[in-house]
Amino acid sequence: SEAIHSLLDLLAALITYVSVSMSDKPADREHQYGHGKIENLSAFLESVLLVITCAWIVYEAISRLIADDSGVKVTVWSYAVVIISIVIDISRSRMLFKAAKRNNSQALEADAIHFSTDILSSAVVLLGLVCAHFGYYKADAISAIGVAIIVLMISYRLGKSAIDVLLDRVPDGLTEKVEERLKSNTDIVSFHDLKIRVAGPDTFVKVNVHIHPDLGL
Repeated sequence: SEAIHSLLDLLAALITYVSVSMSDKPADREHQYGHGKIENLSAFLESVLLVITCAWIVYEAISRLIADDSGVKVTVWSYAVVIISIVIDISRSRMLFKAAKRNNSQALEADAIHFSTDILSSAVVLLGLVCAHFGYYKADAISAIGVAIIVLMISYRLGKSAIDVLLDRVPDGLTEKVEERLKSNTDIVSFHDLKIRVAGPDTFVKVNVHIHPDLGL
């Protein structure tokens, strides 16, 4: 289950790479707000892929538990692969978080969150291997279900965040922040029809402002 999860990580990374490359294109006649929402669409596709994988993992694990299949072989390579995977996950999640912050990229941030939670799921797998090593073979299937639950939680957060942006939901606290900035400007007499939308790394703010008649535009 962890191997399939990691294979899906590769696909997710490729989707992120393509989406970030495409979303970087400037606005054109057909896409006047730019191509930023391609990032959010890719994050939604990632979450769908993860849910499908989780369903398969849970099915296989339950089948093993019912059949009482104890054919789990634990070797030194089993531990080596999982431990190396954890070390790589830590390094790549840190790199992605830095890149996401530097470029204000939601796609990169989603990937960073995705990969940082892989550390936890790998730890669950490691626990299952330890238990199997001491003869409790059902721990392997139970650990697989544990991985699936963790991945489902990630999928929900990724999917909800992506859908919010695709449906133009304003991020919490952003309206108040913009209103506070407008009110603090002494040149603005009043303002109305404030509208905010997010697309990838960009935030668009549209507002009608009234200024003093003797003020140069």
